[in-house]
Amino acid sequence: MEDLAPDILRQRLLIEGFFTIDVDGATITRYFEELTSALSLRVYGTPTIFAPGGEGRAENQGYDAFIPLIDSGISLYVWSAKRFLSVIIFTCKNFDAERALTFTRDFFQMTKSAEQSF
Repeated sequence: MEDLAPDILRQRLLIEGFFTIDVDGATITRYFEELTSALSLRVYGTPTIFAPGGEGRAENQGYDAFIPLIDSGISLYVWSAKRFLSVIIFTCKNFDAERALTFTRDFFQMTKSAEQSF
C-alpha cells in the first residue's frame, strides 16, 4: 500500500483468529485495560461496547467494541457463535507489535490466528 502521508506516524496491526474463552462485555473491558497497559498506550475514555442483541443475522451476533487512545484507538469485533475475533490496533506512536500479538493470543486463548502489520 502506498504511504500517502509519510510525515504522519501511523502503526496498525490487524489480528484475527479463533478464541476459546467466554467473551462478554466485562471480558472485553478487561482485554482493553490489560492490552493498553502492556503496550504503554494511554486511554482517555471508557470502552464503547455494542452487542446487537438478536438484530441482524444470527451468525454475526457478538460484539463491536472500541477504546479511544490519546494516540488513536483499538477496535475489536467478536463473532460469538463462530468464536472468531478481529482486532485492529491503530496508533500514531510506535508500539511492540509482537507483544500485542502474544498478549492477544494468550488472553483469548486463541487456537489459530493470523496478523498483518501495515
